[in-house]
Formats: sequence, C-alpha cells, structure tokens
Amino acid sequence: MKEIPVYLFTGFLESGKTTFIQDILRDPNFTEDERSLLIVCEEGVEEYAPMLLHDARTELVTVDEPSELTLRFFRDLGKQYNPDRILIELNGMWEIEPFLEGKLPPEWPVYQIVTTVNAQTFELYSNNIGPRMFEHISMADLIVFNRCTDELKQMLYQKNIRAMNPRATIFLDDVNGGSEDYRDNMPRPFDLNAPIIEISDENFGLWYVDATSSPEQYAGKTVRFKGMAYVSPKMAKAHVFVPGRFAMVCCADDVQFVGFLCKQSDAQPIQHKSWVMVTAEVRVEYVEQYRGEGPVLYCKQCTPAQPPKEELVYFN
Repeated sequence: MKEIPVYLFTGFLESGKTTFIQDILRDPNFTEDERSLLIVCEEGVEEYAPMLLHDARTELVTVDEPSELTLRFFRDLGKQYNPDRILIELNGMWEIEPFLEGKLPPEWPVYQIVTTVNAQTFELYSNNIGPRMFEHISMADLIVFNRCTDELKQMLYQKNIRAMNPRATIFLDDVNGGSEDYRDNMPRPFDLNAPIIEISDENFGLWYVDATSSPEQYAGKTVRFKGMAYVSPKMAKAHVFVPGRFAMVCCADDVQFVGFLCKQSDAQPIQHKSWVMVTAEVRVEYVEQYRGEGPVLYCKQCTPAQPPKEELVYFN
C-alpha cells in the first residue's frame, strides 16, 4: 500500500489558510504530474477557483462537522480519488491532536503542519482562546504571521513566539508583500564567542529557545547556567540528569519543565529538584525524548546553588 503524505493547515478564520494553499497549488514544483486531494473543513471568505483546482489536478471535498472525519471516511476518499498527496484545511476551532493519534490511515503520515496567523488579531485570540492558539502554534512545523505592520512585528518579537515552538520555522509577512525569518531579528543577550557562555537567570528562557531551535550554533561550546535538577532513579543509575526550569509558555495552564539532558563524567549524586550551577559542553546528538537531534550537555562541573529570585521562567 503506497504512502500518501498529508499536509495539515491550521489557523483561525481569516488567518490566510486558503490564500496560502492556493499559492502552493500554483507552484508547478509542488503539483507537477501528481494528483492532490484537498479536504476543506471551514468555509472562509476566500474561495478556491475551479480553474486553479483543475490546473493543479486537485479534487476538493468539503466537510461540515468533525464527526465526519473517520477512518472509514478517509479510506473511502483514498479509494475514490487515488491521490498522491492530501491537503487538509482544518477548521480553526477543531482539535489537531486526533490527526496525529490514529484518525488518519497509517499509510497517510502527516508530513507537515502549517499554521497561518493573522497578526492583526493574534492578541485578541490569544487573550480569549489562548489554549487553542497555543495548540496551533506549538504543533506546527511552519508558522506564517501575515498582515504584519512594523508595530505588530515588534510586538511578536517581544512575545518571543519561538518559546511556544522552538523547532518551527517562523515567517513574518508584512502588508507590503515582504517576508522575514523570525530568527533573524531575535535578540541574543549573551556572547556566543565567549570561552564560557554565561546564561543569567533571567535569560534562561531565551537561551533554551535559541539552543533548541539552532543547536548547531552551540555545538562544542561551553555554557554555564543555573537550573533545577530533574533526576529519576533510572537516570541516576545512568549518571544523567536534566537541569532546567519551570516555564509559563502561554498561560497559567501551560506551565511545564524545560531543560536539556546532561551527562555526568562521574557518579556524583545529585538530588532530585535541587538547584545546581552547571558548566557543560554542548554537543548535538539524537535523543529519543527530543524526537530527533538536539543539545546534549556534557557536564564539566556541577555545584549546589541557591534558587533564582524568580523561579518561574516567562517567555512573554
């Protein structure tokens, strides 16, 4: 049975999903000699032009209720249209998680999740339905903020969007048709060229996001920071622990522990939930918990430390 890649497009009404998908369908490098099935779960302001769908060899199916999206429904579509790829424009109020946990046929892997965000309504949605906005952003592989003014760009940098999803590629598209990579203008309040990169307590969050999204920049470098040690019995036997911090990513309901795996060269015991000052070399390695490659710390020194004045990390 052939594998059919699925591209999932998320975002609230008028976030630009339809426009983004139409731009993809106009790209001959994406559509050449292949059939696409477009499943639309939301009736937006923009409509798909029949001629565009014809030229892009794309069949369109509309869905009104999430209950329609069953395994049998998807299998029947596969038999009827025999597509080479699937594009799903998801209703912004429907959950994303089911698509990653068995709603789709096994031979329909999700290749990419794209989230579009109207920068002009971002704060409004964040303040009123923050958890759903956080889901859209945190689960995406590509995030596009459109309709950005200079003032809105500054606001988005201050919000530190990368903290919500360090692994995603983020673009800011302005009202004049320009686009910029979010990483290009992110501040970095520590010196990457220093013999030891000193991470202050207040900059732990920025460092965590930067090292998660661009680990290669830290490969072979030495960092020093304060963190709380997470140590399970299994980790203690393997001489590893995770120094990190509890962080509020989006709202009070989204507090989570963030940190990096740290390997010890000796059997020095470290107490679970104790505060430590860690000096370590950063290497980039595959870690199952990361679901890919990421920073792994090789401890050079670990000493007891006092908790920071503010124990919780805030990303915005």
